[in-house]
Amino acid sequence: MFDLPQPEAPRALQRARGRARVAFAGGRIAALAQAGSAKVMIPASHGACPEAVFLNTAGGLTGGDRFTFEGSVEDGALMLTTQTAERAYASPGGAAEVAVTLRAGTGSTLFWLPQETILFEASALRRRTVIEAAPGARVLALETIVLGRAAMGERLTRFSLRDRRELHAGGPAWVDALALDESLLGAAAGLGEARALVTLLYWGPDAEDVALDLPAGLHASAWGGKCVIRGAFPDLWPLKTALAPVLRQLTGGPLPRVWAL
Repeated sequence: MFDLPQPEAPRALQRARGRARVAFAGGRIAALAQAGSAKVMIPASHGACPEAVFLNTAGGLTGGDRFTFEGSVEDGALMLTTQTAERAYASPGGAAEVAVTLRAGTGSTLFWLPQETILFEASALRRRTVIEAAPGARVLALETIVLGRAAMGERLTRFSLRDRRELHAGGPAWVDALALDESLLGAAAGLGEARALVTLLYWGPDAEDVALDLPAGLHASAWGGKCVIRGAFPDLWPLKTALAPVLRQLTGGPLPRVWAL
């Protein structure tokens, strides 16, 4: 007698894991570690500010993925960025989780300028970015969110983003919690027709006094030792075009080499 076929047990889908850490002190690498799908690249730099680039070799994020990125600078300056746009793809269940922890030591300068995060249909992303600024430190931190690729005709109908950003300077100095889903698309009190969003934080001794020539679409508020610039655009390209000169002014130099803008 033949055995009857048995139903296969559900298979656990493979998930990406990654952890990367880089530290600079006095313009030199002080620590570097990487594991799983998270990597760190140090491009050749001939300027006063070295660059470090975080990579996600898994090619994107989906439900159940877990990534941690850490960066710090002491006694000098550091520009941190990402190799390319991060992509949050459709999730079969649960959310992708990303944790970013950064530190700017006493009197140092940290530029956190990642490339944009693109949300795809049915994506779910939870991210938390925590920056610690020691006395006299300067921090420039960027976050850009794109809701579907306009050039590909993508229009999101279902997605979820929970994006929390914090800056601590002897205590909480700025907390920005963003929650987005499809209910805000097209709403007059929500995003309207905007599909590309930017938040730029500048923390430093001159943050409240810095004179900025902001292009149309960008708006700034300064208080409590910080300047926050926000903007909402119909697509990514006009956002980048407006943002680039502001970043050059605040960094005092070129954009990260991997941006190629």
